[in-house]
Amino acid sequence: MTAPQPEASHLQLLGHDDLGGLGCGEGTALLRRGGRSYLYVAHERGPGNFSVVDVTDPRQPRVVHLAQLPHDRVRSNSLAVVDDLMVVAYQVAEVGLTPAGIEVFDLADPEAPRSIASLDLSGPASRGTHWVGFVDGRFAYLSTGMPTSRPRDPRDDQFPVIVDLAEPSRPTVVGSWHLPGTQEDDDAPAPVRHPVFDAGFRSHNVNVYPDRPDRAYVGYLDAGVVILDISDKSAPTLVGRLDYHPPMPGFTHTALPLFGRELLAITDECVRDGGEDYPKLLWLADMSFEQAPLIISSAPMPSFDDFAHRGGRFGAHNLHENEPHEWSWRSEDVVFGTFFNAGVRAFDVRNPFQPVEVASYVPPPPPGSRLGAAQVNDVYVDAEGIVYATERFGGGLYVLAIDW
Repeated sequence: MTAPQPEASHLQLLGHDDLGGLGCGEGTALLRRGGRSYLYVAHERGPGNFSVVDVTDPRQPRVVHLAQLPHDRVRSNSLAVVDDLMVVAYQVAEVGLTPAGIEVFDLADPEAPRSIASLDLSGPASRGTHWVGFVDGRFAYLSTGMPTSRPRDPRDDQFPVIVDLAEPSRPTVVGSWHLPGTQEDDDAPAPVRHPVFDAGFRSHNVNVYPDRPDRAYVGYLDAGVVILDISDKSAPTLVGRLDYHPPMPGFTHTALPLFGRELLAITDECVRDGGEDYPKLLWLADMSFEQAPLIISSAPMPSFDDFAHRGGRFGAHNLHENEPHEWSWRSEDVVFGTFFNAGVRAFDVRNPFQPVEVASYVPPPPPGSRLGAAQVNDVYVDAEGIVYATERFGGGLYVLAIDW
């Protein structure tokens, strides 16, 4: 019997490692040190915490370290790396469990991360941290609950929190912000719930860049995109909001600023199988008037009829986020994203009113997958155009080369 083949356009498979069959989350970071390249991959669920993969030769990725989680009721969905530090997010399966928060690792030996600190954010209404962003070597931006959290609805339990890592061994919370009306002591009324796809009013990605260090761009699920003024990190304030749920089905995940274009690339995450919550799209928005960003287009999706019922989810998820490192791909003309069973895809956005797909790669179903289709979860692109795509249920790491 002929093995299933990938579906590819302008992306060629260079190398692959199944990472021991451990599913991959949405934390993927690259570090170059001493002439070698290392990819750090957060796992979707236990027992694996994160893997360190030597990708110096992209044709032969090699796992050099696998960290284990302390128990099966915690996940490390996200991580971020700057210089000698890695921050790993921990979210527990039910409130009150630990560890729930972050752990900080020293990467002086990039093949053997050494734990140097933890920040416990567990509490009676806190599951801890779902996502962490960290690009400047000083401040980490979390989507998390807190020990003092009192959400009016349990679906609204995570919000942007800023952590100072000036002393990495003593991470310190310095500020936070939440959507008004979502905590018990708020004067504002509770937000109106989505009538069909109520995923909650909580944050996901909290993106901050040195290009505009006084702004945070937040994917806030059913609240859409939130832009915060973080010039005073102890007291972030709302600048603007783009809310389009309803009529769209919600779950805004990532807001990626393209500063030179005054654009936002935005993904709404697909969270239901079989196309049930379609459409989950990659949007482009004009943010030149940041108090009221405006959607101006969406990237073309492959055929619903071809993909929706292949198995698992079909729709947008993560973006390559143009991290400000010398080894990271930084482009305002081409945007890379992951689309679960539609793989990894790249779009030319030079005409922001009409994005054009320029590359795609859909791997075959991982061996033994219960879904019958790959679920590509995250993507990182290096400065040379090597694409690292990870799969959620055992497919592992796919190393791809751009061919255009």
